[in-house]
Amino acid sequence: GGGAVLAGPWMVSASIALPTGHPLLGETLAGSYRWLGEVHAGALGQMGVPARALPPQEIAGANAALRIRSVGWACFGALSPWEVVAADGRKLVGLAQRRKQAGVLLVAGTLVGATDWGLLCEVMGHPEDEAVLRRRTVAAAELAGGPIAPEAFATVLTRLLDSALGSSVPSPAIPLASRRAS
Repeated sequence: GGGAVLAGPWMVSASIALPTGHPLLGETLAGSYRWLGEVHAGALGQMGVPARALPPQEIAGANAALRIRSVGWACFGALSPWEVVAADGRKLVGLAQRRKQAGVLLVAGTLVGATDWGLLCEVMGHPEDEAVLRRRTVAAAELAGGPIAPEAFATVLTRLLDSALGSSVPSPAIPLASRRAS
């Protein structure tokens, strides 16, 4: 699920597979994201980046504060419940999920560095949306006032995900993208 994403050295992604009925999945589709957004906001905070998970009731206000249109075809072109934003509402972390009978795959992407929005817009045939994506998003490095090593962020994020999931797998022995939770 979710909109188009351009992965690159500017992004740290995480994929978490949970069985159907897992307590972290919450009672609603949007509620499934709450814990994941909060973990990401916590990891960013530990890296000196002020950020918060956006509650559903605040999305309209955050969109109004940005004073720019949404770009529905791109993950980072709109806000969804519990995605992680800066104080001004610009998006730092995008969330998506895929549900199947056996379980749910939750996916998150964190913008740790400057993103090549021009390339994504060109590939997707929407060059007119580049300026909007630049204004709707912010990289963690910009908010921190300097570079954030993707590996350092991934280590902090892995530790917090392990804690949230109750995992006993030592960090970062298994790459974040291949972890499975039960």
